[in-house]
This record gives sequence, C-alpha cells and structure tokens, in this order.
Amino acid sequence: MKPTHAAILLILVAAGAGMVSALAAGLTIGLPAESAAFKPGPGVEIVASNCQICHSADYITTQPRDKPLAFWKAEVEKMKKVYGAPIADDQIDAVAAYLARNYGSGSP
Repeated sequence: MKPTHAAILLILVAAGAGMVSALAAGLTIGLPAESAAFKPGPGVEIVASNCQICHSADYITTQPRDKPLAFWKAEVEKMKKVYGAPIADDQIDAVAAYLARNYGSGSP
C-alpha cells in the first residue's frame, strides 16, 4: 500500500521535531570575551550598565567621530525608543554627555 501525502508529511514533521529537540537539549553557545572597555570618566558606570546590555563597548567606537552632544543625545534616544534600551529618561543626558566627551567632539 502506498503512503498518502498526509502520512509522509506527518512522518517528516515528527522526524524534524525529534531532531530539533535533540539539538536543543545539547546546544550551547559561547560568546567571545569582551575585549574592549568604555573610557574611564564621569558617567562611565551609567553608560556601561545601560549600553552593554545590548552591545559591546567596541560598538561605540564604530560611530562617527567628532560629533557634538546633540548627535549623541539623538543616538541615545534612538536606542531607547527604537531598540528598547532600558535607559531611564533622567539618565539620557548623562549618557549622551559621557559619549560626547569621550567619543565625540566634547562640545554641544
């Protein structure tokens, strides 16, 4: 007797589910160690605790250099509003000031 398409599909789904659960049970993911650190200075703790939740300190160094405070504030607000970064509203200015001072032009 020839199996129906439904029977073949059921067998394939069951086999796939078995493989996925077997892989998931033994799957581990190792991330590389952090190789960069934020520059020391006023506000570094706030930046580290808010920014490193989502990305490494290296990511900051890939941003355009010599940008003013307004640029950095817009970036911090974008991280909060668009990407859901858990930065408290009353910490946005401190994070932006640190970034402008250490990775930007340092001026408004």
